[in-house]
Amino acid sequence: MHAFTLRAVMLGALVISALVPFTASAQTGYPNKPIKFIVPYAPGGLPDTVARIFAQRLSDRLGQSVVIDNRPGANGGVAAGILSSGPADGYQFLVTDGSMLSINPLLYSKLTYDHKKDFVPVTLLARAPLFLAVHPKMPVATMQEWIAYAKAKPGDLNYGSSGIGSTHHLTMESLTSSLALNIKHIPYKGTGQSVPALVGGQVEMLFSAYPSLVGFVKDGRVKLLATNGARRSAQAPDIPAIAEFVPGFDFAPIIGILAPAGTPPAIIERIASEAIAITKQPEAIQAMAVAGIEPVGGGPDDYARAIADENERFAKAIRAANLKPE
Repeated sequence: MHAFTLRAVMLGALVISALVPFTASAQTGYPNKPIKFIVPYAPGGLPDTVARIFAQRLSDRLGQSVVIDNRPGANGGVAAGILSSGPADGYQFLVTDGSMLSINPLLYSKLTYDHKKDFVPVTLLARAPLFLAVHPKMPVATMQEWIAYAKAKPGDLNYGSSGIGSTHHLTMESLTSSLALNIKHIPYKGTGQSVPALVGGQVEMLFSAYPSLVGFVKDGRVKLLATNGARRSAQAPDIPAIAEFVPGFDFAPIIGILAPAGTPPAIIERIASEAIAITKQPEAIQAMAVAGIEPVGGGPDDYARAIADENERFAKAIRAANLKPE
């Protein structure tokens, strides 16, 4: 009996010793083929821009190409389906903003994905604050004056947005709810419509990204009053954060990398560490700044907390906007 047990232990040891070099080799050999960044939007949007900035530099660091695969449709369902149906081997990731994780689950009752089960956070790459902009005909120059003016004109003012349920819409709804303001909503189809409406005076205010506003600010056709991030933005450091007037206010869109559930932790750690290193590169910081994006560089736990916090804030904003799931 004892001899049999000894032989079994020795055989087990031999098997383990044979496997260890293989496992180590598999880990050190990653990646040995191209990596794919799936983006659930068409080219040119915020997540796509961030994905391309990081893909180029991640490719240089890993020695393998990182390709962008734009898969819009079904409120993120197309991209989610591709990610979850493939192997969780560290060669496919999702690069997205928070709306796919925080807004969509609250507004659409028949999503084809469950981000809590299907994905795991890898790294929080960046945030892109929006700015409260007003038409120059509005007789205000500061956030304090805007609050007082809006309070004095309940129901008389209007604001534009990029569409019902957009971050732009929900930011304003949260702000008006927090300050007990009554401002009418005029939705448009994207900032390509809403910003010209502001410049032309069809709407009196809106939230939008800095690059879409800065040209109009410089020639006096738009005034910036505040940013929707938790703190002032390096893009316009003289512009206060709404959080200075409404404590805890933070609706700046976040962008991160998600992996399919089951992806090896060692690979998640590798991608996270490389991406965090990229957020510190001066040329990457500059490339993001041009697009109105600010690097963050948070690991899996940081990203998980950011998603949870964003979900809580948007749930309150959706209730304030009285939006019901479709």
